[in-house]
Amino acid sequence: MAIRVLLVDDQPLLRTGFRMILEAEQDIAVVGEAGDGLQALDQVRALQPDVVLMDIRMPRMDGVEATRQITGPGRDGPAKVLVLTTFDLDEYVVEALKAGASGFLLKDAPANELVQAIRVVAAGEAMLAPSITRRLLDKYSAHLPSGDEPVPDTLHTLTEREVEVLKLVARGLSNAEIAADLFVSETTVKTHVGHVLTKLGLRDRVQAAVYAYESGLVRPGAQ
Repeated sequence: MAIRVLLVDDQPLLRTGFRMILEAEQDIAVVGEAGDGLQALDQVRALQPDVVLMDIRMPRMDGVEATRQITGPGRDGPAKVLVLTTFDLDEYVVEALKAGASGFLLKDAPANELVQAIRVVAAGEAMLAPSITRRLLDKYSAHLPSGDEPVPDTLHTLTEREVEVLKLVARGLSNAEIAADLFVSETTVKTHVGHVLTKLGLRDRVQAAVYAYESGLVRPGAQ
């Protein structure tokens, strides 16, 4: 079955461009469009998309609040949110990730990256590009704890190896890269990541990365 996509952006020309790119793919179907967050909520309820391609800065309701309402607690719909951001990174992207977005994509990304991002998010994975994620979190380090705050109790539920894995996830490493770093198999890494997400009550790797920074486990700028 085709991946059902809802396009949310206040610029009609951008929506048209995204639609042309996505509709050229046999496994993707654009089921609707919205020009702001309020329209997006209505369209999500009516159309039940698999992936919402969400702009941040829009009138009436921005992409952060719309993401929160689409993916927040108590929501059992299938929609995953992929946030669109400008090249210089919108100041609200961290909030969108905390609100439940499954990743983010630069607006000027090549067409093949847009298509791949849609497929990755639809499959239940997080769109976590290492270089961009690190740059994003470092850029907004002023909004994150300094590392001197008490460690959350939930972090103590992790084993020593799970903490190691969480740190590497926060750096944006893939399962293969983590496996190579820890000298274990990718299957073992997947198991550890799954345990981390379950124990911490997190949706995906993106939220795990944000958690690692917010908890002080990883400090912005640290290697």
